[in-house]
Amino acid sequence: MNRIKKHEKWYWWIVVLIELILFYSSSMTYKQQTSVPFLERHLGSSNKPFYHLLNGINFNYGGKIQSIQNDGYFHFVEFFIRKGAHFGIYFLLGLFLTLALYNYFNNFKILSVFVPWMMATGLAAFDEFHQGLTGGRTPSVDDVILDSFGALIASLVLILILYILSYRQKKDLS
Repeated sequence: MNRIKKHEKWYWWIVVLIELILFYSSSMTYKQQTSVPFLERHLGSSNKPFYHLLNGINFNYGGKIQSIQNDGYFHFVEFFIRKGAHFGIYFLLGLFLTLALYNYFNNFKILSVFVPWMMATGLAAFDEFHQGLTGGRTPSVDDVILDSFGALIASLVLILILYILSYRQKKDLS
């Protein structure tokens, strides 16, 4: 895929940009990052979308039961926003790492998934360590696992798409 090679340096710049965003984000205290006041201000105390659906959900994450009963509606919603952000940003990181490294593993396609996934997992672990140095924040192995899963899914989906495109291109040439 010549297009991937052509834009490789841009993929690396996007990886650096994502890492800078992550570093900045993990430098912030929970109080600086919380979206609870925003949710309370814009939804108000009487408007709680999906309350009845969310009220029946509870699960263990990081050794703590997450539920509306334990955390309150706005903190519970914020939990999903924060974890979605974890998954999403590492999905993007995994995607762009895979694109940046794709041409290095022409003969060993399994490495074009494994190496970016491990790099993203290492960066997630470092990010959680950095977060632990920030006041009012605690590092979480569960967040590293979530981040790692986001990067893995991105790498697998991208490689599958590239494989399908390559297969179609070869089929069209025949």
